[in-house]
Amino acid sequence: MEHIVIIGNGIAGVTAARHIRKKSNKKITIISGESKYFFSRTALMYVYMGHLKFEHTQPYENWFWKKNNIELKEGFVTNVNTDKNQLIFSDNSTLFYDKLIIATGSKPNKFGWKGQDLKGVMGLYHKQDLENLEKYAPNKEVCKRAVIVGGGLIGIELAEMLRSRKIPVTFLVRETSFWNSVLPTQESEMINKHILEHHIDLRLNTNLKEIISDENGQVKSVIIEGTNEEIPCNVVGLTAGVSPNIDFLKNTNITCNKGVLVNRFLETNIPTIYAIGDCAEQQHPIGNRRPIEAVWYTGRMMGETVAQTICGKKTEYKPGHWFNSAKFLDIEYQTYGWVFSEKTKSENEDHFQWQHASQNKCITISFDKNTHEFLGINTFGIRMRHEIFDQWLSEKKSVEHVLEYLADANFDPEFYKSHETEIVAKFNQEMCTNIQVKKKSWKRIFSKA
Repeated sequence: MEHIVIIGNGIAGVTAARHIRKKSNKKITIISGESKYFFSRTALMYVYMGHLKFEHTQPYENWFWKKNNIELKEGFVTNVNTDKNQLIFSDNSTLFYDKLIIATGSKPNKFGWKGQDLKGVMGLYHKQDLENLEKYAPNKEVCKRAVIVGGGLIGIELAEMLRSRKIPVTFLVRETSFWNSVLPTQESEMINKHILEHHIDLRLNTNLKEIISDENGQVKSVIIEGTNEEIPCNVVGLTAGVSPNIDFLKNTNITCNKGVLVNRFLETNIPTIYAIGDCAEQQHPIGNRRPIEAVWYTGRMMGETVAQTICGKKTEYKPGHWFNSAKFLDIEYQTYGWVFSEKTKSENEDHFQWQHASQNKCITISFDKNTHEFLGINTFGIRMRHEIFDQWLSEKKSVEHVLEYLADANFDPEFYKSHETEIVAKFNQEMCTNIQVKKKSWKRIFSKA
């Protein structure tokens, strides 16, 4: 019986295992050194905040794996012998495979800061990070201040977690405005204000110089680059992005760059080996997408795709239109298609923006200034329907069409105030158009019109 071995039990690896089992009776083994059972990584923050228990983050009961004949092996792979189809573990044990799927995910970036490996320094990615937070930041008495380094989505999540336990937080962001390498200025500045309103000490245009140790090898303070200001703290969160977790492949024949290099079929240079999820790097980027995408839903899609190929139906990875969602403290964020910041947008990309006068709500619609083709939308504080925007992007609808039927895309609960009329009125005023807002139609919505 063909033996499929998967290194990594995150969303990518587990999805691959589930779909291979649906389609075949192949022997499947999932290897993980982090936890025996699959858990939802994005839910870790809610365990710390008291909304969930850790067992609630496990989508499947513990009996699920045995019932579906999926073997689970705990351990750390230290090398891959591609000539012998053999894995070598940290305890020197070995395991043979017929086909191997590398799905080892990401690790927090470290940039060689002095003190970056001290006790109390952590990321927010692994189960062990959650355990370290409970150890070093259980409350405001043990952790009198935390410093977070890096202004992305993980950083804002960690800040929210710590503030839920009343722990003072200093947030070091190297950009001149929060996440302004990704967000247009209007949105970035709104998030700056929102962070400060949550009593977080936001330091923009600020870099970490080093982390200072106490006599026990634990964090005592950090030093700011340039000013040499010292900030006393007990925890340092390193959230300046992630990178593929592939150090164990350095001495193998598997071709790697930043990640494991794969083609459109998620195949590596070794015919029996595939890579999926955060650790996979496309040899040639797909459209405007980055070669490496550390995003939950792309990992799931890669798992489904590689399962098809391994089960005899060779399938190309086609992620479709870009989308993502997140939460900045109390503000929900969604993006569909491409909306680039002023720093990175192309010459043909134009933006229409609307912002609520008093609430944390705004949108940015991106469109081609020549053809008026709709390119993408960012929404803050207004929920939108994924399938509607996916359809409009596929059909290359105009920005005028999007605004005319914007009510169809609104997914806010009943009795929430809608803002389509004032959004369209602003567009009409700026663009000298006369678009009339269509009433929401469930018939159109269900037909994705």
